Amino acid sequence: MWFSKSGHQEPQPPYSNNSHIDTSSKKEEDVWGHHPAEEVDTASFSDFTEHEERPLALKRGLKDRHISLIALAGIIGPGILVGAAKPTGEGPASLIIGFGVIGLIAFSMVQSLGELATLYPSGCVFSTLGNKFVDRAIGGTVGWNYVIIWVAVLANEYNMVANIFVGWGPQIPLYGYILIFWAAFLAFQFLGVATFGEAEFWLALTKIVGIFAFYLFSIVYVSGGIKGIPAFGFHYWNDPGPLANGFKSVVSTFVFASTFYSGTESVAIAASETRNPSKAIPNAIRQTFVRIIIVYMGIALFYGMTVPYNDPGLNDGSTLKSPMTIAIRNAGWNGGRHLINAFIIVTCISAINSSIYIGSRTIVHLANEGSAPKFLSRVNRMGVPYFAVILMNAFGLISLMNVSTGAAQAYQYIVNISGVAVFICWGSVNLYHLRFRRAWRLGGRSVESLPYKGWWYPYLPIAGLFLNVFLLLIQGWSTFKPFSAKDFVDAYVLIPFFFVLALWLKFWNKTKWVNLREVDLDEGRRKDLD
Repeated sequence: MWFSKSGHQEPQPPYSNNSHIDTSSKKEEDVWGHHPAEEVDTASFSDFTEHEERPLALKRGLKDRHISLIALAGIIGPGILVGAAKPTGEGPASLIIGFGVIGLIAFSMVQSLGELATLYPSGCVFSTLGNKFVDRAIGGTVGWNYVIIWVAVLANEYNMVANIFVGWGPQIPLYGYILIFWAAFLAFQFLGVATFGEAEFWLALTKIVGIFAFYLFSIVYVSGGIKGIPAFGFHYWNDPGPLANGFKSVVSTFVFASTFYSGTESVAIAASETRNPSKAIPNAIRQTFVRIIIVYMGIALFYGMTVPYNDPGLNDGSTLKSPMTIAIRNAGWNGGRHLINAFIIVTCISAINSSIYIGSRTIVHLANEGSAPKFLSRVNRMGVPYFAVILMNAFGLISLMNVSTGAAQAYQYIVNISGVAVFICWGSVNLYHLRFRRAWRLGGRSVESLPYKGWWYPYLPIAGLFLNVFLLLIQGWSTFKPFSAKDFVDAYVLIPFFFVLALWLKFWNKTKWVNLREVDLDEGRRKDLD
């Protein structure tokens, strides 16, 4: 472990496979394969140039433009296209309220994240800074919850892309398509982070164009611009109405909206492979507000305007259907579903790549920090953490559950779990921010010296922490009446899991709550390459 027997944290490399460490000593290894206290020289880690990188380390190959587009549209996945059918079926008001509330929470989290990740870009915010400012057991537990989010996203993307291709080519069974894409995406990840960044840049541009094309169609459609269809504007807000099931509709939308917002924090994971974090990350964080307003609130508005919540296509429990497809069909263009399906495929390619990338890099940091088996941190000559990538992609095979449960039911099960994990991780970032600022003051540092300052401190992180805890507790509201045991477990299982894992890590690693007066505030910082 990266902890001594006394519980004090030893210096650790921010992102490597530790290949430079002399492992010839007789020190006893723990169950993960880590040495209890290995002396590591990290003094010059922040000073490496592009040509002086340590061998077999994650490569800093993401450019500023890659980070900007990843932040703006990189993780806009098919969930917002297909998964939005369920919240759209709860009524247009539930979409606006649900997406709006979660958008405010995401904004508070991203502001905290921007300040932390810009200053400490060498690790995973969720685990690394939890270790640094709270407790290593908490950091490891939050890190694994973040992995769970992307396991769920990955499984759902495989679920969606396979179902679309089954509709186009039913000769191949659903599980066959899943396995084909599983192998293809695994191979792509081994091309390196620079290839990933370039692909995400162009895919993100394509997604932005597609989203705005739907907005334009929606305006023309509701304004009477399609022959034979009179203008109807906000008619569906009156008939059938704004909410399908009152407050229950709003609460049920929170979990789906939180899953759709997953990825607003992805720039923090990419920070360790970013050339110029002090410039790229603040710019990306500022774009989050644009993303929330234009992408998520725009989708919520236009779905509610173009599709009534009682449309039969939204409530089909056996298949996944996009509100975009339903809107285009209602406008009289039945063949438009193929265009939407093609757009969904593009978003699937992007979302699957991003899910494997973010999940595998999180696992690498957990392994380097002693919260996962050490072999998962190993990387190849391209800087790809191959064991972590293989493990993360293997989790995507959870999507095979849709063979027996049906695509729509499988999607809902997985979304419920990922939505809860989002609240846990986001609330933790707000807590880290509060703890960091206190440590910064105790260290005699000036707030003005920070490269990026989160807005409206301390009110925004306090509000974000409170709202995340509140939504974590009420998100399973719909499971109580009528009571459904399996849905209740699905909605709340991650809460006891969090405490069990945290206690286990605390017991095994003999960790202590961090004394903020003793925190090394310079560890983990590094310079830009350009």
